[in-house]
Amino acid sequence: MAEQFDVVVIGAGPAGYHAAIRAAQLGMKVACIDAALGKDGKPALGGTCLRVGCIPSKALLDSSRQFHNLQHIFGEHGITASNPKIDVEKMVGRKDAIVKQFTGGIAQLFKANKVTPYYGFATLHADRLVKVKQHDGSEVELTGTNVIIAAGSDSIELPFAKFDGEAIVDNVGALDFTEVPKRLAVIGAGVIGLELGSVWKRLGAEVVILEALPDFLAAADAEVSKVAAREFRKQGLDIRLGAKVSKAEVTGKGKKKEVQVTFADKKGEETITVDKLLVAVGRKAASKGLLAEGSGVKLTERGQIEVDEHCHTGVDGVWAVGDCVRGPMLAHKGFEEGIAVAELIAGLPGHVNFDTIPWVIYTEPELAWVGKTEQQLKEEGIPYRSGSFPFAANGRAVAMVEPAGFVKVLAHAETDRVLGMHLVGANVSELVHEGVLTMEFKGSADDLARICHAHPSLSEAIHDAAMAVDKRAIHKAN
Repeated sequence: MAEQFDVVVIGAGPAGYHAAIRAAQLGMKVACIDAALGKDGKPALGGTCLRVGCIPSKALLDSSRQFHNLQHIFGEHGITASNPKIDVEKMVGRKDAIVKQFTGGIAQLFKANKVTPYYGFATLHADRLVKVKQHDGSEVELTGTNVIIAAGSDSIELPFAKFDGEAIVDNVGALDFTEVPKRLAVIGAGVIGLELGSVWKRLGAEVVILEALPDFLAAADAEVSKVAAREFRKQGLDIRLGAKVSKAEVTGKGKKKEVQVTFADKKGEETITVDKLLVAVGRKAASKGLLAEGSGVKLTERGQIEVDEHCHTGVDGVWAVGDCVRGPMLAHKGFEEGIAVAELIAGLPGHVNFDTIPWVIYTEPELAWVGKTEQQLKEEGIPYRSGSFPFAANGRAVAMVEPAGFVKVLAHAETDRVLGMHLVGANVSELVHEGVLTMEFKGSADDLARICHAHPSLSEAIHDAAMAVDKRAIHKAN
């Protein structure tokens, strides 16, 4: 007989574990199901983000940044070191230890909040019945007054570049190279491609990034993309735009494996030979095998679960959140959706403002933005004013030897309400939240300009950019 719960959550990634813990906090009996296993073969909660995405990639980004700065930046501070080396095995081991710490942390949070975990593959049937095929082959059945689907997403595999886990990899494989590849090709100049490409470039690999689209980071503000592309190329990343890959052939065996990658751009067709190929062309909803016939839940043309603005599927008591539904595939978007749905189930207000979700790319320099770009405002016919300020004129950034980039504030031309903030530079992943807060509270550029910012700090660039909207910036010519 199926065990009854108030809420059954399918998936313990960012959206799922937030939903489960918040529902439990609100007094509900909660179960959460997850199929993932860690490197040690034991259950590992946290989803793609924690196990093989956000957290481990930041660990490697920080390790590689330290090594790069030791070689190229520390000299300007008067610090020298002879013949520095990187121990890749130790670096990856550190990353794995961080992952294990945090997956174990979620298990402890489940225990503290009395969330019952189940480990295996879940399938939703009619009447909110969830069957779980556990790793030992046994099956358990759960029923929920409410079911929250938070199944996450998987890497998109190209038909001509199948993952083999060795020569052709996705983000999982690129986090676990045992040595620095001499030559690395990356298909896709998105977040994953740029971040992991940067990791291995800093450690000594020759990296070529092949992007099919003609524009670099088209989703970002055009000025931000231009500055970022310039800085990445200065670092030695070989970014080829309009490069459409047609073939990836693995040759050799063992450590002598190579990949011959054929692509075409405006110069014609070319074949390059690399040691590793990272395919980073995006992700797709992990909906395969998730829904039994008769569940009533519908999928969109893209394979995502169909939901309304409140994350409800249209089937009584069935909700879906995170990467498996519409909207950006961002962990923090999943966090907020999971909490919102738990609160809606409890009869409380629950809402996610998609207009103020921040975007970040953790390269060097970092890119971050929230709200509308200038391109979008022009296309939508919205009158606006713009103010920007370069980090090269910011005392803290120059003292850090990280003067690249700028901050841009976009405000409505008539109301002065902030419509967007776009940043490229050091630590802008932390600074963008000034824009998020201002927009959430419907603040104006003048509000930002009149708020005292500590000196010297990187955040002063936001202050100056806001003042520049009204052409009254102090530290730059207006």
